Amino acid sequence: MRLVWWAFIIAFSGVATSQAQTSEPDAGGRIAVGQLKVAPSLRVHRNVADDDMSSFLIADKMETDEDGKIILTGSAEVRRIDSVVKGDYIDYQRSTGQVQVRGNGLIMRDASIVTGPELNYNINEETGEVNDPNFWLGASGGSGTASKAKIFSKSTMRLSDVKYSGCPCPEPAWFIKSPRVDMNFDENEGIARHGVLYFKNVPILYSPWLSFPLKKERKSGFLIPTYGMSSNSGIELSAPYYFNIAPNYDATLTPRYLSKRGLQLGGEFRYLGRRYSGIVEGTYMPNDKDTDEQRWLFMTRHMHDLGGGFRASYDIRRVSDDNYFRDFSTFGLNESTNNFLASNAGVSWSGYKYFRSSLRAYKYQTLQDETTGYARPQYDKLPELYVGAARYNWGGFDVKSDNYATRFRMPFYSGSLSKFDYYRDNRIAPDGTRFSSYSTIAFPIVRAGWYITPKAGMHMSQYNTDWYPDELPRYAGFPKTQSRTVPILSLDAGMTFERSTTLFGNDSIQTLEPRVYYLYVPYRDQSQIPVYDTSIATFNFSQAFNENLFTGGWDRIANANQITLGLTTRWLDEDTGFERLSLAAAQRLYFDDQKVALPGGRGLRTDTKSDYLIGINAALTDTLNVRFDAQFNPESKDRNRMSAGFRWTPKRLATLSASYRYERDQNMLLPQYINSPTYEDKTRDQISVSGQWPLTNKLYAMGRYDYSLQEKRGTQSILGLEYKGDCCWTARVVLQRYAVSKDDANSAVFFQLELSGLGSLGTDPMNLLRDRIIGYESVTPPIPDTTTFERYE
Repeated sequence: MRLVWWAFIIAFSGVATSQAQTSEPDAGGRIAVGQLKVAPSLRVHRNVADDDMSSFLIADKMETDEDGKIILTGSAEVRRIDSVVKGDYIDYQRSTGQVQVRGNGLIMRDASIVTGPELNYNINEETGEVNDPNFWLGASGGSGTASKAKIFSKSTMRLSDVKYSGCPCPEPAWFIKSPRVDMNFDENEGIARHGVLYFKNVPILYSPWLSFPLKKERKSGFLIPTYGMSSNSGIELSAPYYFNIAPNYDATLTPRYLSKRGLQLGGEFRYLGRRYSGIVEGTYMPNDKDTDEQRWLFMTRHMHDLGGGFRASYDIRRVSDDNYFRDFSTFGLNESTNNFLASNAGVSWSGYKYFRSSLRAYKYQTLQDETTGYARPQYDKLPELYVGAARYNWGGFDVKSDNYATRFRMPFYSGSLSKFDYYRDNRIAPDGTRFSSYSTIAFPIVRAGWYITPKAGMHMSQYNTDWYPDELPRYAGFPKTQSRTVPILSLDAGMTFERSTTLFGNDSIQTLEPRVYYLYVPYRDQSQIPVYDTSIATFNFSQAFNENLFTGGWDRIANANQITLGLTTRWLDEDTGFERLSLAAAQRLYFDDQKVALPGGRGLRTDTKSDYLIGINAALTDTLNVRFDAQFNPESKDRNRMSAGFRWTPKRLATLSASYRYERDQNMLLPQYINSPTYEDKTRDQISVSGQWPLTNKLYAMGRYDYSLQEKRGTQSILGLEYKGDCCWTARVVLQRYAVSKDDANSAVFFQLELSGLGSLGTDPMNLLRDRIIGYESVTPPIPDTTTFERYE
């Protein structure tokens, strides 16, 4: 559509017979005729003025009358480097600029084609008409027809009785009809009046005024509305409006109606500069009909390169109340289970390759769940200063130093649940400042087939603590200032053996990789040091070779005199190196009892051996993979952690997977653990099954089911159907039910009709399906990008 007038302007503005290019006379006075050169590839000629373009005229018969009119008859063509015009009859009046094409008129430019029986255009006034045009747009792949096209200027035109479809099929599954379409190419905007969207010849959507872009560039206007239904919010309908403010700024305003709650307004503003970028987004509901409260969300992120190695950034996230995500999450489990919102802001510096530093503040909003017990908030860090240095292979040594100064503050409860009113005015933990420094030096010796790395480190820390003994009497008598210095020594060594063998009849290489890790840390009394951000680490293959059994900010450093033994063997395809099978096992041997514990004295280990760690991964075939990981106690034979699963993908759009996960509550692993009546067992015992499978050659099913054996209930269920239409359309229906709290669940059902070349009607479930269903693939094949030479002749 948009190229009718452009092609006339360019094809005829410089119409003339082509002239041979000549060169200067040579030494003998002869004129050398310019030689045509073969271009290495098709390319677009840019920044070429119309007057500099030669026009090549082709016809069975070519005439020029005394008035300067050029007449081409019989397979007439006018060609330039940017366009082609064809017709049975073409004449051009040079004195007035009037052009006429009669019979099988065709204009091609930028992979777009317009045809019509009659084409009239004035290149001087840039106005004209085309009767009964058919058009194919190269940029979008769309095509259509109209009864008439009127060209008003270089950048504006009007089409009457338009039928358009972005589907390239001979019989499009969908199309839009409009009695009038106005186009402004400078503004990249088309406006359809009283447009009706037809699907399978059935009208499904009407709009009295519909704005759409004419190019791939962004433009302002309404986006396709979304709709759905959930048990928490009822029927949902949103109609986003997009503002194309500038090439590097845009915004989206989204009114959203929820039948059970009311009207919510959402917005998003994005910006991008040469050295900065960011986004501001949020929602606001003045009065939730269900809770009779204001509900809102605010998030903003910004990153800025200040130069000289300095960078500044902030990431702020807040919601109005504890239940915001539980009430307003419409699709997916992740949002509804948000318990903490982290905000931070600060500057960093890395202007020298060996040094780096940062100054940041961290603040957390804890979202409580009234169906469970009070969740202790995380400490705010107001602020945290970090200075680090590292240099590797410095005369064979690796030297590293990490240094922090952090001010910790425990926030009071500020949520909306009356059940936790007690915590609004009562302190639950001390505040304080922690200075810590951990510097290490290592000398890795790496040779073919083996390595050994001795390492020595010194951890120094000082705590200045506000214990508030009047409000927290259990801390009465604790010193305000404490210091701690702990040396840490380790030796890590490993070897790799290889041999040629076979696995499942295939030539393979088997490796044998023993590893030994020794750690020594002397005991330091830390019973009166506060715990700000430290907890017991999960025992796994990574932690087994770590320097501390506590994780986080090193408020506790466990004494150690221990050795970890590990063994891994792999089978690799001899030709490709692909890992077909791996087996791994590890265990830690203790030579001293543990003397450092978290507050309360719980967790002091006296065993001489740790749990066994076992891991198995196998690609039994090119389509079937299985895995198994376990941690179990060699004395009691109890399992403390276990996961297992398989995934089978026999072909595209067909996959099945299942997994089992068990993880005992970390507190129950402590030797002095006492199961009090008020304690909440946080053991995880869960089964998950997911898959995608073709029911017919057009209908596909997908789903996922998560069941908690510990809670004896399903935590998430997804069931969906996808139907792949004959051409250019796909229909989806997805049902989901997921737990939003201990006692409550939300159910949602969403429909989507995807029309290739236009967009999707309904709520897009694709992110949910990709995230939740392992191996999921869309049944809609990706549409290849079109090029300028899509319909090149």
